[in-house]
This record gives sequence, structure tokens and C-alpha cells, in this order.
Amino acid sequence: MSIPKPLVQLNQLFIVITVLIALLAAKWLLLLPFLVGVVTLATKRNPVIMAGKKLLKKPASSYQMEDRDQQLFNQWIATICMGVAFISFLMGYTLVGYVFSIMVILAAGVALMGYCIGCTIRYRYMMWKYKRKKHAA
Repeated sequence: MSIPKPLVQLNQLFIVITVLIALLAAKWLLLLPFLVGVVTLATKRNPVIMAGKKLLKKPASSYQMEDRDQQLFNQWIATICMGVAFISFLMGYTLVGYVFSIMVILAAGVALMGYCIGCTIRYRYMMWKYKRKKHAA
């Protein structure tokens, strides 16, 4: 199953904007992309992407597609980082909160420019698993 690239980019933009606003205005706003991530991971349906489908001007199948499993992997990474950031801010570990928030902004921002850090991590992990299995046989 695949997701049209403009919808993936919409989700990335949502993450960048909400995390940036949270850092500049109110840390509790980190809950918004965090909760979207939790819902996405629990249901395998991203509310931002679902809402964005209405904005597509052409049929979904006419766009370049992104791998759904890869996007779920990326969502895991982002959601964990946002959760760590939010909890860190709550506990007074401001530096840790900023580090994890900025990592999310950078990863999503770089993905908007065309390079997927999560894709590289997943690829390396899959290659490690393959080589490990190959050598075990």
C-alpha cells in the first residue's frame, strides 16, 4: 500500500510547523503532533493525511507514491522523539526537550527537501538483519 507524496509532505510540514510553534510559543503544543503520531501508529491511519486527501487536485494514484510501511517507521521515530521532548520539558530537562524537538524538525525538514533520514535508518537495519540471517544459515 502506498501514500501519495503530497500527503506525506503535508504530514511532514504539519510536524515541522507544530513543533516549531511549540518551541517558540507553548511547549504543550508538542502534544498535537505527538497525539497524531500515537493515533497513526495505533490505527495505521494518519488524521493529517486523511484530512489532506480532500486537498488533492488529481486522483491519488496519479501522484508519486511513498511506501506506507516506511512512513509508519518514520512516524515511530518522530512520535518517540516528540514524546521524549514533551516529557523532558515537563520534567524540567529543557536541553533534552530542545534536542529531541530540533531533531524532529531537522528530520522532517530534510525530508521535505528530498532526503529521508528514517529511510536510511530502516534500510541499514534491514540490511543488517539480512546479513545476520545470511551468516546464520
